[in-house]
Amino acid sequence: MSGTAKKVTDVAFKASKKIDWDGMAKLVVSDEARKEFANLRRAFSEVNSQLETKFSQEPEPIDWEYYRKGIGPRLVDMYKEAYDSIEIPKYVDTVTPQYKPKFDALLVELKEAEEMSLKESERLEKEIADVQELKKKISTMTADEYFEKHPELKKKFDDEIRNDYWGY
Repeated sequence: MSGTAKKVTDVAFKASKKIDWDGMAKLVVSDEARKEFANLRRAFSEVNSQLETKFSQEPEPIDWEYYRKGIGPRLVDMYKEAYDSIEIPKYVDTVTPQYKPKFDALLVELKEAEEMSLKESERLEKEIADVQELKKKISTMTADEYFEKHPELKKKFDDEIRNDYWGY
């Protein structure tokens, strides 16, 4: 196996081991997102298996003696010399250095968005709990009890009454 192909296969193999597919699947909420997630996982597996099968096998060595007997040594030696002179260029990654800083910046932005989302979720859950509590008590609640929980409304109503503003 050539060095580059082995590296590609090793990286793909290690990447597949580091991905917590089950953990990510638990975070997916909607049916459409689950479908897309399954498509992503299947595509990743297909590419990974292609990398493992295509690049993990060593090419079979050429039996030059067999061809020398059948074709003739002069022509086979010419092909062998040409074959041996082939140099497969090493892959130089120029793309990753360009996009790595952008990717890292996106990861930071993602973390910030996640934190904001968690804070907003907490706020909304508290608000839902408050509304559910209010729903249970609303039929027996007095105006004073309601205004205790919502002093801004009491102030607004008091200002309107004080200013003789009755909404028309």
